[in-house]
Amino acid sequence: MLSDAEAAELLAFLTPSTRPDVKGKATEYILGLSGSRDGCRFLRSKPDLLAALFALTSDPSVAIVKDCYHILINLSADETLHQVLVCEVQVLPVLLKNLQDPEFLFSDQICTILSNLSRHDKTCRTVFQVLQEQLGLAQLVEIFCNESFNKKAKLHYLGPLLSNLTQLPEARSLLMDRDRCVIQRLLPFTQYEASVVRRGGVIGTLRNCCFDHAHHAWLLSDAVDVLPFLLLPLAGPEELTEEENEGLPVDLQYLPEDKQREADPDIRKMLLETLLLLTATKTGRLTLRQKNVYPIVRELHRWEKDVHVGAACEKLVQVLIGDEPQLGMENLMEVDIPEDVEDKLREADAKEQQELQEEEERRRREEEEQEK
Repeated sequence: MLSDAEAAELLAFLTPSTRPDVKGKATEYILGLSGSRDGCRFLRSKPDLLAALFALTSDPSVAIVKDCYHILINLSADETLHQVLVCEVQVLPVLLKNLQDPEFLFSDQICTILSNLSRHDKTCRTVFQVLQEQLGLAQLVEIFCNESFNKKAKLHYLGPLLSNLTQLPEARSLLMDRDRCVIQRLLPFTQYEASVVRRGGVIGTLRNCCFDHAHHAWLLSDAVDVLPFLLLPLAGPEELTEEENEGLPVDLQYLPEDKQREADPDIRKMLLETLLLLTATKTGRLTLRQKNVYPIVRELHRWEKDVHVGAACEKLVQVLIGDEPQLGMENLMEVDIPEDVEDKLREADAKEQQELQEEEERRRREEEEQEK
């Protein structure tokens, strides 16, 4: 690792006036450094170096700017650097300003950095706060849903960003504002074939919104009609009886023989978890039974090879075919759970979220390798 004297020397090369070839060598070296955990931790102790690098994201050289953004992606993937990047280097205002530019070349990198920075509660709140000041969540959804917004970027990682932001009750509340059509705009992306990242981000967002049980009736009503968008990716080509078909939402009736299920097991699991959350309220349980969800889940369970998805199927089936809870326990989200059980559930959920984020990171790296 660099000594303080070497770090100071390196810093001297990270100025706008430095010769481009020298500056390029410096950013290239730091990019290599940021690829390891130890390198990231070393850079965490050098906020002046990070600030100089961030300033170079507006350098005239595209190669240098690209290096700087990839360094920031690596750094933001390490939770211990979040506070430094957000509070000391203050990356958020510039990143969000550039994201709004439909001509900006590195918007995909910005989406990845924002997604990384919003993974954990503390910095997620800061990201949300600055977002609201500069842009607003509804406008972010507008950009996300407009696939031609930036012809130089795909913006798929806005999906995981929205999923992370909706960990916050305030973000969920804005997304489910009944006077504005916001959440409804996300629904078609549950079957977005071009990107598993975008698809998974939207389904994660919907799952988070279903934690607010007060909105269940509205989400299932004609105003939103979330159910077909959650069920269709889980449905396969199996032939159902006429009676079973008639009971399903119209979009799920008599599906073609070449109907494909969602290919990603993590996403299938999230869809099932979202449906399970909707069964926490009496309204949700009755709607899912009336809309004949059971045959779709039954056929999925028969087809499913992934043990975790199979277990999620079984949980949902138990609720759909089980007896109604006793009086006073109709809303399962309001039932008191013993503290030790709640802690175990929270730990399991946190572990699962971490695994999903790591999987997303692995996919991002694979996509970048393919682009090279």
